[in-house]
Amino acid sequence: MADENIGKAQTGKPVKGQKIIHDLTTGSVPKTLITFALPLLASGFLQMVYNMVDMVVVGRFVGTEGLSAVAIGGEVLQLITFIAMGFSNAGQVLLSRYVGEERHDRIGHMVGTMFTLLMGLAVVITIIMLAAYQPILHWLNTPAEIYTYTRQYSLICVLGIVFIYGYNMVSAILRGMGDSRHPFIFIALASVINIILDLLFVGPMKMGPAGAALATIIGQAVSFIFAISLLYRNRAQIHFDFKPRSFRLYKEEIGVLLPLGIPMVIQSAAVTFSMLFVNSYINTYGTTAVAVTGIARKIEMMVNVIAQAVTPAAAAMISQALGAGKTKRVPQVMLTALWILAIPSAIFAVITIFWPQLLFGLFSTDPAVMEMALSYIPVALIQYLGCATRPAGFSLINGSANPKMNLTVAILDGIIGRIGLGLFLGIYLSWGIRGFWYGNAISGLLPFTIGFIYLLSGAWKKRASKPAVN
Repeated sequence: MADENIGKAQTGKPVKGQKIIHDLTTGSVPKTLITFALPLLASGFLQMVYNMVDMVVVGRFVGTEGLSAVAIGGEVLQLITFIAMGFSNAGQVLLSRYVGEERHDRIGHMVGTMFTLLMGLAVVITIIMLAAYQPILHWLNTPAEIYTYTRQYSLICVLGIVFIYGYNMVSAILRGMGDSRHPFIFIALASVINIILDLLFVGPMKMGPAGAALATIIGQAVSFIFAISLLYRNRAQIHFDFKPRSFRLYKEEIGVLLPLGIPMVIQSAAVTFSMLFVNSYINTYGTTAVAVTGIARKIEMMVNVIAQAVTPAAAAMISQALGAGKTKRVPQVMLTALWILAIPSAIFAVITIFWPQLLFGLFSTDPAVMEMALSYIPVALIQYLGCATRPAGFSLINGSANPKMNLTVAILDGIIGRIGLGLFLGIYLSWGIRGFWYGNAISGLLPFTIGFIYLLSGAWKKRASKPAVN
């Protein structure tokens, strides 16, 4: 195409050995999904490791108060990132669609639109959060004894918003092209940097939770810089020339990115705000309850890291398949996603039932924390079931680029499920902290339920392009 020829004239030959765009619409579905998901899994695992290192290092060097500060600060970080995640995921789906349709001109325009939109939002949100993060900590009922630690951790996270948004955006662009290998390389780089700096800042330099936050942001920043460098060197492949005039909001692309991205942002926001709302109640139960909830989140992350790898991989495959009109691959992708997640979820369930001290003991040796942690075991089993089933539902909902379905999940999962069910069980039925735990876990089963009904309805087939071969 003309756009592609221009890119080659400006940049010369693509960098040898660095293929970015991959066709996910041919070959064995299980093999393609596993091959694409494995680097994402490795990326998620490394990200989980360096997030856990924050908890482990702070827990060992600072104690339960530092551990609780990181847990609450992590909630503020989630509040920061939901907009980046929503628009990045929407951009990834649309890029996958254009790859399937072989619309090279629109690929470059979408890349420019994503850069302009997300970097602009990062600057605006940084300014807003600098004024709002302390009121948010008060709204979360942050215990007084850990307020200083939590404030320091949160402030550093806020100052790193540009790097967090930038890394999420570039990773989504690469995944949308069918490239999961390079995001793995970049997260590996961030992980190594984070772990080394964690041990240095929190250990010998005694910077406490602030050191853990700084280590995370520096790792993200370096990773983002290397990722931008890769895209620039391979700009012919992504059909984007990186000239200043190209960093703008293309009317046609913003016209499809916003209608899909806003419901995804609302979905992420609903889940994030509902978790913050629920955690504001949990935080009133004291430092031990905060620490147990934070540890439980990290343990859930061990299983969810696989789900978070399979979800974007399956969504990209479904989006490309619909773009190419190959609708028969869609249910095959969903079924493959289900059995892939069933195996690790079952393994973690067995470990949690028979050796809970092994998991919770990684983060804390406090007897009070361990005692309360044992009551979380039934909740963890429900969480594992949600981790096993969510990717199949989300892959169809996101991959079909259906904003109404995303909005439905947002309302049912975030508002009705986590907030409504949490308040009903925790306050109305007087279950206390267990009620909020169960409400959060049960609501995690809704995405699969909605996605499965959507699959059976066949309505998603209307979103497919006319097939060349089906």
